[in-house]
Amino acid sequence: MAWSAISTRNETPPIARGGWLDALRFIVATLIILHHFQAAGPVPLAEAVHPVFKRGGFLLTNFFLIDSGYVLMRVYGGAVGRGALSPGDFLLKRVLRVYPAHLIMGLTLVALVLISTAAGVAPRNPEWFRWDQLPAQLTLTQAFGVPGGLGWNAPSWSISALVGCYVLFPYLLRLLARFGPWTGLIAVVGLYGLANAAAHAWLGHPVYQMPMGFGFVRALPLFVLGMGLAVFSERVWMAPRLARILGLSAAVGLAVVQAFDKNALISLGFIALILLAAGAIPVRRPSEWIARASVVSFSMFITNEVVRIAWFGVANVLISRFALPVPVQWGLWGAGVVAAVIFAFAFHAAVDQPIQSRIKAWLARRRRTARPVEQGAVVSLEG
Repeated sequence: MAWSAISTRNETPPIARGGWLDALRFIVATLIILHHFQAAGPVPLAEAVHPVFKRGGFLLTNFFLIDSGYVLMRVYGGAVGRGALSPGDFLLKRVLRVYPAHLIMGLTLVALVLISTAAGVAPRNPEWFRWDQLPAQLTLTQAFGVPGGLGWNAPSWSISALVGCYVLFPYLLRLLARFGPWTGLIAVVGLYGLANAAAHAWLGHPVYQMPMGFGFVRALPLFVLGMGLAVFSERVWMAPRLARILGLSAAVGLAVVQAFDKNALISLGFIALILLAAGAIPVRRPSEWIARASVVSFSMFITNEVVRIAWFGVANVLISRFALPVPVQWGLWGAGVVAAVIFAFAFHAAVDQPIQSRIKAWLARRRRTARPVEQGAVVSLEG
C-alpha cells in the first residue's frame, strides 16, 4: 500500500469527543435496546424481519467489550503507563463509574417486583426473578463463577466481566508496550484465536458462547483485542480518506455476512476494522449532540432491561384486558423503545451525572491528599 496512505512517521489524531467513535457507541447502545426488546412485540422481530435481531446480541456485546478496551487504552493508557494513575486508583475510578448506576437499577427492579406483586400483578415469568440469583448480580460477581446472575437485569454480566478486565488493565498495558504496533496487533488477534480454540476444545463451543459464569473468560480476549487496536491506532497513521473507505466497506461487509448467517469470526474482523477506521478519522468539527449521546450510552445499556420489564409488564396487562389489536400492540412496542431511550437520557441527567460529578470531586480531593496533582490530567471519554 502507498506510503502516503499508512505510515508510522505521521502523528496520529488524538481521541476526541463528538466524532465517529462517539457515534458508534450511541448506535450500538440503540441496537442493544432493539435486541433486548425484539421478542416483546406481537411477533418477535427475529421472525417478522430477520434472524439477525435475535443472534445480533453476541455481535453487539463483542463490540461493547472491544470498544471498552479500545477507549480505556487510548484515554488512560498514557497516565497508567507513566505512573500518573496507579493500578489501584484506576480500578477505583472504573468501579465507581459503573457500580452506582448498576446498583440503583438493580434495587429499582427489586422494588418494582415487590410493589407489583403486592398489588396482585405477579411477574409473567417468575423464573426470571429468583431471589437466589440476585446477590451475585448486585455484587457484580456473576461473571467469575459465583452462582447467580440469571434473570433480573441480566445484561449486567458484561459489566461484571469488565471489572476483572479493569483489574488486569495496567499489567496488560505493560505487556503490550513491549510490542510494536504491527506485532502487537498480530499478538492480540492471535490471543483471541487461541482463546476461541481452547473454548472449542474444552467446552465444545466458541468463546463468545461462554456461559455467564465464565463471562470474564469470554470478555478478556475481546477487551485485550480492543487494547491492541488502540495501540495500533496511536502508532500507525492512516489517511482519513482511506479510513473512511475502510470503515464504510467494513460496515457493508458486516451487514452482508450477517444477512446470511452468524459468521462470527468474519464479523469480529469487520468490527475491528470499523473501530480502527473510526479512530483514524480526525474530529475536526465535534458534534456536541453526538458527544452527549455517547455519554448517555452507558445509561442506555444499564437501564433498558429494567424499562423493558416495567413497560411490557403494564402493556401486556392492557393487551390482555382490552384485547388490543395487533397494530396497537406494535404501537405500544415502538413506544416502549422510545421510552427506553428517553428514560436513559433522564436517568443520566438526573441521577448518573450528578453522582459521577460528586465522585470525580471526591477522587480529585483524594489524589490531592495522596500526592501532588500532575499537570495535564486525562479527560475521560467514558462519561
